[in-house]
Amino acid sequence: MSSYVTRKTPGDTAWFTHDRFGMFIHFGLYAMPARHEWIKMREMITEEHYDKYFKYFNPDMYDPKEWARQAKAAGMKYVVLTTKHHEGFCLFDSKFTDYKSTNTPFGRDIVREYVDAFRAEGLHIGFYYSLIDWHHPEFPIDMIHPRREDANAEELSRGRDVHKYAEYMRNQVTELLTNYGKIDVLWFDFSYSNHEVPEKSPWMKGKGKDDWEAEKLIQTARELQPGIIIDNRTEIEQDLWTPEQYQPLSWVRHAETGELVTWEACQTFSGSWGYFRDEMTWKSPEMLVQMLINTVSIGGNLLMNVGPTARGYLDYRAENALKVYADWMKYHSRSIYGCTMAEPEFQEPRGCRLTQSVDGKRLYIHLCEYPYKFLELPGYAGKVDYAQLLNDGSELKMTENEVQHFSEGRSKSDGLLVIELPEVKPPVIVPVIELFLK
Repeated sequence: MSSYVTRKTPGDTAWFTHDRFGMFIHFGLYAMPARHEWIKMREMITEEHYDKYFKYFNPDMYDPKEWARQAKAAGMKYVVLTTKHHEGFCLFDSKFTDYKSTNTPFGRDIVREYVDAFRAEGLHIGFYYSLIDWHHPEFPIDMIHPRREDANAEELSRGRDVHKYAEYMRNQVTELLTNYGKIDVLWFDFSYSNHEVPEKSPWMKGKGKDDWEAEKLIQTARELQPGIIIDNRTEIEQDLWTPEQYQPLSWVRHAETGELVTWEACQTFSGSWGYFRDEMTWKSPEMLVQMLINTVSIGGNLLMNVGPTARGYLDYRAENALKVYADWMKYHSRSIYGCTMAEPEFQEPRGCRLTQSVDGKRLYIHLCEYPYKFLELPGYAGKVDYAQLLNDGSELKMTENEVQHFSEGRSKSDGLLVIELPEVKPPVIVPVIELFLK
């Protein structure tokens, strides 16, 4: 059994740390301008202008069954959808706002159809819910608000009551956790009480747990869905640490106690979360697969994002990226599901990443750099019963305590295990060796 023990959490993370791989979906009005999900803030767009997107929002090709099919094929086991992003637009039929998908030309509850489609494919269901809301009349203007540079911004903000807004959030979270059956993940985003305040505008302070009334918010969620997994972005520690847009190099630890924590790297296929027509920094197939391997090799989950187009489909670049995962996971999911960081006794060879089954019986060597002919594994001798390539189950010959290179003859090396590999790399992005341990 794995010797790694993580910090205890209030929610049920057992399924989460087994499944390892999920889909993030950022969808909203920002798909229409198609130049970043923060466009309202970045370009300081007025409500009048942004209302054009609401007026014409009609994702007529929205087919969550197709999204779910592609997610499942890619090997993703859970999904998190933006029920409301920072723009304040709700994809569900809330009683507490008119700013929702059911009041657009589309006229449908997007969340309802999403839940039904992904649940039918057997995926765990997650809801992202923004703590920020640039549309709500009680949300105070601050340094990341679209109206921050208006001449009367301070006057506009002065009469706003963030506690009325906090009540609004609790009401909506109650709807989300009451009307759609069992929900497995609640992904809040985000707090910024420590952000630097502009010297000329000290009233533009950031927001955090006191503004969100986070204790009440989390209590509401836990009462409605006791086993739910909740992230830490309310500024109150819960179940999940969420490093964003970077790859940790070691298992994420608690800042104060040093304990290992349950964590999930959230990443994008390109440089944007929402659909961005002209954004071209799309990750290579090799990078996509290695990100998943690297994350699991240090005890984490990977949540990979898609940003559907304004018509509601996944564009060809997103579909191609999902196909990369589908092709690789079809043969290699055994090195991801139910796996974690390898025990310290197994050292990573150069150019390789290790994962190990939680029961300790199987070790996986991911050949990110394919070695020609031989893979030498110091300290592995006497520990391995059988070796095979995972993609086709073909045997790999092993020798122990000696090196048998043609040009060098035979030499002794205590503790060394040498695996003989095909001279030609198997036709997969990252080949994997499966070792059955004694």
